[in-house]
Amino acid sequence: MSRLGGVVSARRLKIAGAAVGVLVVSIVGAFTFGVLGAPTVEEVDNRFGEANNETTVVYTDLVVDTPNPIGVQLGDTTINYTVRMNDVPIAVGGREGLNIEEGNSTQEFTTRMDNTQIPPWWATHVNNGERTVVTINATVRTSILGQRQYDLTQEKEVETDIIGQFNSNETRPVRSEDSPPVFSDPILYVNRTGAEWGNATEAETPINMEFLLYNPQTTPFTVTELGYEITMNGVLVGEGATDDLAAIPPGQTEAVETEARILNPNLDDWWVTHLQNDQVTDLRIEFYAKVSTDGLAQDVRVPLDELTYEKTIETDIFGNKNASDDEAPSGTPTPTDGGPAPSPTPTDVLEEPEPDPDTPTDDDLLE
Repeated sequence: MSRLGGVVSARRLKIAGAAVGVLVVSIVGAFTFGVLGAPTVEEVDNRFGEANNETTVVYTDLVVDTPNPIGVQLGDTTINYTVRMNDVPIAVGGREGLNIEEGNSTQEFTTRMDNTQIPPWWATHVNNGERTVVTINATVRTSILGQRQYDLTQEKEVETDIIGQFNSNETRPVRSEDSPPVFSDPILYVNRTGAEWGNATEAETPINMEFLLYNPQTTPFTVTELGYEITMNGVLVGEGATDDLAAIPPGQTEAVETEARILNPNLDDWWVTHLQNDQVTDLRIEFYAKVSTDGLAQDVRVPLDELTYEKTIETDIFGNKNASDDEAPSGTPTPTDGGPAPSPTPTDVLEEPEPDPDTPTDDDLLE
């Protein structure tokens, strides 16, 4: 009887093994002939979270589509993503060992960006003609039937015009309530103003400025100093002065040039206010001049209130600031068969960290 039972058990094992083999072959065939498909990233949505003096939270939602009647629970499924602004990484994350449900499912990630990345990004924005390309790369990779990989890339341009309106041919009188008797009012006229960016670095952003000044006085005077103060949302980002600029004869005009500088390390603090103000910044540049002439014991400081420059800057970096919850930007997924998973690419400014596969959610601090 025991011998007969052993034969029956062996036969059952053979039948079970054959069934498993048929199932595996069926799954392989289904993938081969397109009945089943590998998961793909369909949409990526980013948004900024809390920002403080050191870090900015970036939330990322990846919509993954599994076109199968069952979820992907065989083998490892890995998702990686990188968000860059002009090749400067601001969010890098990923996750391994995922069990993706059938149909569309949303994978949520959280990263923390080091705010010291803002100065290098700002430099690229200025040097690129006030233009930023926000690039989002997302990859889903599964080990089913070898390494099968799908990529999704989204791009969005962000453009600003921060100093363009400073260029003006409007004539503006410069008056002073406390001007000495040797000066008539107005003290001088500004017939033209102009500005253009210099070459920005991680340390500073120069603004080359020119003022065409007219002397309405009967005596010559000298502009001995031209000073400035730059604030963005009330945050002081630059101040300074240029000495020994120009002597202007009576009834004549003279071009006065100066270089204002934004100190880029101060942009960390500005960035926080920009996000807290719904990506809106109020830029303000104030000027003053010091003039001297015969008969004055010392230079006279003249506030150039008529030249105060104000500009509102508004951005929508991820392109969804005003979008409803069911709207999200999308791109075109691209399959790659058998290729290796992409590795983060270091830049001259920052090094992208590898995502930590041991944590269920990303909480990487980009440094």
